[in-house]
Amino acid sequence: LDGTICLWQAASGQAVEILRGHTEAVESLAFGPHGRTLVSGSSDKTVRLWSVAARAELRVLGGHGGPVRSVSFGPGGATLASGSDDKTVRVWNAADGKELRVLTGHGFPGVSVAWSPDSRLLARASLDHTVRLWSAADGRVLQVLRQHAGPIRSVAFSPDSGTLASGSEDKTVRLWKVADGGELAVLVGHTGPVGSVAFSPDGRLLASGAEDHTVRLWKAAGGKELRVLVGHGRRVQSVAFSPDSAVLASGSADATLRLWRAADGAGLFVLAGHAGPVTSVAWNPDGRTVASGAEDRTVRLWKAADGTEICVLAGHACAVMCLGWSPDGSTLAS
Repeated sequence: LDGTICLWQAASGQAVEILRGHTEAVESLAFGPHGRTLVSGSSDKTVRLWSVAARAELRVLGGHGGPVRSVSFGPGGATLASGSDDKTVRVWNAADGKELRVLTGHGFPGVSVAWSPDSRLLARASLDHTVRLWSAADGRVLQVLRQHAGPIRSVAFSPDSGTLASGSEDKTVRLWKVADGGELAVLVGHTGPVGSVAFSPDGRLLASGAEDHTVRLWKAAGGKELRVLVGHGRRVQSVAFSPDSAVLASGSADATLRLWRAADGAGLFVLAGHAGPVTSVAWNPDGRTVASGAEDRTVRLWKAADGTEICVLAGHACAVMCLGWSPDGSTLAS
């Protein structure tokens, strides 16, 4: 929230650079697929591109009329998308920062923006109770998914791009057929708003985290509930599978991170150390390390094999709201 981005060396936990330029909180960040460029979105209404090697700002992408809540590169890295409280998603050329198109239609601000893994589609969850699917190539609205009865907080595509999952304040998760927008299943069980959803990389499982303090594991094909993971003492704010799909990490407002075995839902480790709510979790691409960011202004690195704390990364003046690993796992941005 202090407007800075810290770059950390994963091996040593040392800060290698503090990137300054945003004038308000950094809400989202992501590395490009080749690791050479970092993109950030901020409450200052701007998107910024950074050179990782030079550790310097490349350009400022202006145009949004409200805070930018979500940024992400397309899978190929040639384009990037940004979602803002101004009710738009903007698509940009990553090489020169040129605005390619503005995607409109939502009646209220949106929360998360997701690219389909095949790069063909963009999805956005909105507070207007809908999810919109656009063609990434020309910006056409392909589907408007309307069945939720409350604001939608999170969306995620399956690895094969065929299914979209959405989590809502109506306490449900819904699965949608991307090809025609048909509703495949309504996943009922949570007793509080659902704030995060994630598919396992192998596409077999879906995880959801909610304000009822639980994580639920569902069968991705059909939506059958497989496990209810109980242990957190407050709302679950972030869920993420390990790269091999074997372990699920969940971050909670109870200031802990928990690791669960995906196969049977067994609790593996409780990672305690943060002094405030855990806002985000992210796996190193090698699967051996998991990072957590929290409102206590720190980032912590943990060993996935035994849950031990590797190091505490301190340097931010305010809460840490987002994390991102470089594709080679050598650098963490917060």
